[in-house]
Amino acid sequence: MLRMASARLLDERDGMAVRAVLAADPVACCMVAARVEAAGLDAWRLGGELWGADVRPMRNGRLDGLCYVGPNLIPLRGNKAALRCFADRALRRRRMCSSLVGPAEQVLGMWTELEPEWGPPREVRPEQPLMAIDSAPLVRPDPLVRPVRPDELDRYLPAAIAMFIEEVGVDPRVGDGGAGYRARVAELIAGGRAFARFEGGEVVFKAEIGALSKSVGQIQGVWVHPDRRGGGLGTAGTAAVVERLVKGMNRTASLYVNSYNAPARAAYKRIGFTQVGCYATVLF
Repeated sequence: MLRMASARLLDERDGMAVRAVLAADPVACCMVAARVEAAGLDAWRLGGELWGADVRPMRNGRLDGLCYVGPNLIPLRGNKAALRCFADRALRRRRMCSSLVGPAEQVLGMWTELEPEWGPPREVRPEQPLMAIDSAPLVRPDPLVRPVRPDELDRYLPAAIAMFIEEVGVDPRVGDGGAGYRARVAELIAGGRAFARFEGGEVVFKAEIGALSKSVGQIQGVWVHPDRRGGGLGTAGTAAVVERLVKGMNRTASLYVNSYNAPARAAYKRIGFTQVGCYATVLF
């Protein structure tokens, strides 16, 4: 068995090894790759820390374990020994993350180590198919789905809040009255990464491109107004975002979905998504 004394904090000297891990599975690593590409490995600019575990602690050697620690805890690579090292380091500090998310094997393995002290969780989602498409969608994209303009924030925000409550199970306005969530949504809109179909000034479909690396864009927050569900708006709307990513941005489009959400999984399959992995999420 691989035995390591502890996980270590990575820095720019580990850049080659980190980027090798991220490049090995660009879809699964999209969330972290997007941050590293934009900010490097400096913790202050990265908005979190990268921890590594390796047999031989050599700069730019092979990393046997990699974990991002920030608003979310994202273990990307590691066997049981490496995950135990990451858990030990996490347990030496107060929990700051709102979720544990990433490849299912790593997330569930790390949660086994963390649960005695961090549990019980609010919810565990152990099987979330990770899906991707790198070609044009198989269904006709909705021509009325377009990027949201900055001046439409107040009309878009209620749909974003409704989606968050449905998906995560908590109101994003709790704590600060919604200022933080509003700022995050405004940032997505300003970056041209929030999409919607408006009817009568109201959002009937929405989706966003969350993480955006050089090769992959991760679609998130797909939502259809409750009065309009079952009519194909979600499928055609998501296809429009896929088309923007694949044809407009030259990226692979990806997303992950709860295994129990059969309608969404069927819709993504019709669009042309195929499963390339499996995520898991632990919500606190």
